[in-house]
Amino acid sequence: MPEALADPLVVAPNLKRRLSGVTATVVRLIPIQARMIPIAATGPGLPPEVPHIPLLRAARLPRTRWRVWHARRNTEMALGLFFRHVLRRRYKLLFTSAAQRRHTGFTRWLIGQQDALVATSPQAASYLDRPAEVILHGVDTTIFHPPPDRAALRRELGLDPDAILIGCFGRIRAQKGIDLLVEAGLVLLRSRPKVQILMTGRITPDQRTFADEQLAKIAAAGLDARIRFLGELPWSEVVRHYQALDLFAAPARWEGFGLTPLEAMACGVPTVAARVGAYETLIKDGTTGTLIPPGDAPALTAALAHWLDDAPARAEAGRAARAHVAASHAIEGEAEALVALYRRLLA
Repeated sequence: MPEALADPLVVAPNLKRRLSGVTATVVRLIPIQARMIPIAATGPGLPPEVPHIPLLRAARLPRTRWRVWHARRNTEMALGLFFRHVLRRRYKLLFTSAAQRRHTGFTRWLIGQQDALVATSPQAASYLDRPAEVILHGVDTTIFHPPPDRAALRRELGLDPDAILIGCFGRIRAQKGIDLLVEAGLVLLRSRPKVQILMTGRITPDQRTFADEQLAKIAAAGLDARIRFLGELPWSEVVRHYQALDLFAAPARWEGFGLTPLEAMACGVPTVAARVGAYETLIKDGTTGTLIPPGDAPALTAALAHWLDDAPARAEAGRAARAHVAASHAIEGEAEALVALYRRLLA
């Protein structure tokens, strides 16, 4: 076992097996942070490229030094408290919050036991009862980047190389505004035969009825071949689908942080997004995309129409989006800020 994993200074738990926004954050960040500090993730379902240790090992690390336990979920905060107060492990407890809502009493209690807090946006920080350091998420611009040949990539993916593709990626649910995008698509696609809409993401059992309702609307309009639900794709395929797009839509009704617009923009794709989560911080309205009121299907339709009907402006916005992410939202900045906080806790 490498020395860093045998005796990590930071442990980042990930107690959820399926891919989620939090899991994606851990998978993206840990390999980059590992170049800066001895750090290991722990938990089920982590890919082999992520430095990680078994959960039992995290519970038995020697008491010879302080370490950081960096939680991102309630269950992980609770486990950190168990390790420190029951198993007497020497963990400094850190929690990252992305939520933009009033926390439950139990969550507030857990947060009150932490040694330090991180918020992923100023909005998330405003819902905490204690000071938090605001550290925005970043993306790996070496993974998310414009493709050398978009038409060739589309052919490899089985997509129309001549279409104008709008993407919306994430779980299929009402929170994400999928129904708003379907409503906009039913209007826009009637007079724009080259436009198609692609959606990827898991449909959980509680959202099956909602998803079926959207599919029924699409079928009734005869647009099955042009508004497509691709299902849950492997992460590498999600990245390639970002690169194949012309335009991205993120019409969420509410959001914690919301990383998908940043990933799309890093691929040179302008984004239309609701003013929720951190989107106002990430998107330069009119330059890298458009911000609209949440829950507003007519505004979404108009914003998408603007970019669909002006190819030169869309291309310029794509270039501006890529430059903006590279300059202000690269993942290295997020990793460095977190490592600096780890070192302050350990000092």
